[in-house]
Amino acid sequence: MSSTVLNILLIALLAAVVFVLLRGLLNMARGGSPEKSNVLMRYRVLFQAIAIAVAVALLWLNSQGNG
Repeated sequence: MSSTVLNILLIALLAAVVFVLLRGLLNMARGGSPEKSNVLMRYRVLFQAIAIAVAVALLWLNSQGNG
């Protein structure tokens, strides 16, 4: 997978993290369901974990190309 594709994937994942985080905050601010907030928190953690893995892959690919 090229680094351009990984860059785009990383940006999309970071946008997903922000979106889910804001949805969770709005849900809590409005006094929404705690179960929904819990599910949104789990999705946020999942997206963050995938984003970190993609960022590490990008760093590894860049170090291989420059070495």
